[in-house]
Amino acid sequence: MQIDLKYFLVFAGAFIFSITIVHLLPELLTASAHPQRIGMFVLLGFFMQIFLDFITSGVEHGHLHKHEHHVGFSPLMLMVGLCIHAFMDGSILVHPGQHAAGAHSGGLLIGIVLHKIPAAIALMSVLLIGFKNKKALVALLLVFSLASPAGLIFSEFMNSSQMISQEGFLIIFAIVSGNFLHISTTIYFESSPDHTFHKKKIFISLIGAMLAILTEFLQH
Repeated sequence: MQIDLKYFLVFAGAFIFSITIVHLLPELLTASAHPQRIGMFVLLGFFMQIFLDFITSGVEHGHLHKHEHHVGFSPLMLMVGLCIHAFMDGSILVHPGQHAAGAHSGGLLIGIVLHKIPAAIALMSVLLIGFKNKKALVALLLVFSLASPAGLIFSEFMNSSQMISQEGFLIIFAIVSGNFLHISTTIYFESSPDHTFHKKKIFISLIGAMLAILTEFLQH
């Protein structure tokens, strides 16, 4: 499974990293009255993802091997960690303040979807170790698939009811941006454990980056 996913993960990592650099970070820093504080929350999100990785052992990166012989593996903790991350992903699709309510970034949405595909495949492969009941597996996959839409709905509600200020939303976006930076760089560099960069990987990476830039400029 890892061999089949390797180049897809390279593409997804390059796309997510690029959309974070060309879309999320510029928007955060220009919209905030306190860009230095926003930078601190980006760092918080980066290191927060390390903690989530401890819970999920990197399943959101498309990793499978870490659970195969892990005696203390907890499917509940895995689901909690992945759903928290997915919920936060969905929450940043809302653009409060300077954007119209309900306006979303197409590039960001594509990046989240690309990120969730290998995560869902890895999740199901890992849960097959502990669950033989197909109905339970489908129910868990449904819960995971609804986490990001739930984050979007929650964020839309908080935005429309003005229960969170624009600066509050920016802090949330900064934390998730830090998550994205950690995930994308981890996906990218762990796809080459020997630290070699083959021509195919470089080519796929450039395609991912260029598509991220293209989707961003097409919206302006």
